[in-house]
Amino acid sequence: MSDAHLTERQLIEGPEPVELTDEPIRLSTHDPEQNPQGRGPVSRRRRIALTVALVVGLVGAAALGTAGWRIAQEKDVRLDAPGHLAGLTRDDSDRARSTADYLRSGFAADIDLDRSIGTVYRDPADEKRVVLFFGGTTLLWQPERDLDSLFRLMADETGRVTEVRTVPAGKYGGVMKCGRTSGDGGDFAICGWADHGSVAMGMFANRSVDESAGLFRQLREGIQTRD
Repeated sequence: MSDAHLTERQLIEGPEPVELTDEPIRLSTHDPEQNPQGRGPVSRRRRIALTVALVVGLVGAAALGTAGWRIAQEKDVRLDAPGHLAGLTRDDSDRARSTADYLRSGFAADIDLDRSIGTVYRDPADEKRVVLFFGGTTLLWQPERDLDSLFRLMADETGRVTEVRTVPAGKYGGVMKCGRTSGDGGDFAICGWADHGSVAMGMFANRSVDESAGLFRQLREGIQTRD
């Protein structure tokens, strides 16, 4: 063992020592001098695009969820015409039943229904204020579009339907519209409703559109039920 003082020993040759300077030590090989402003705007644009896509996706998912919930709520429907409803009395005479069957059959031929009904109601206070009702149940994906199609079909049958406008649909929701037509049988107000589970129309003799709209809502609440 050498007795030389430790400070007098020769250093073992190796890599040059790191020289410390005032310049910061870079831990990345990226050269900030190359396109120093290029990455910032690209990253911002990318973040904005991703944010917009995310928002659109969330809105779309929410809309689909709402539509799905509405369809589930409205799809299971029953329509039954009681003997007395909204101050009217169902006419069960052979002539009335024949008329109701004719309306129901024509209505069912225009739209694919699971079940259809047709009936005639009379107003005990005025025999001339007859009400013709026909409708059915089925799953409708676009209720308003289908209701508009039925109004066009009614116009083809009666000549034309005027003053068609949206009216309050009542507690069952969906869409309800009313208009007016005239023909050999006289002047009629026409109202229709449609939701995701049913569609129906009514013809009201010698009544205004506004009066018919209110009466049609009452008929709906007495005829339509949901499971």
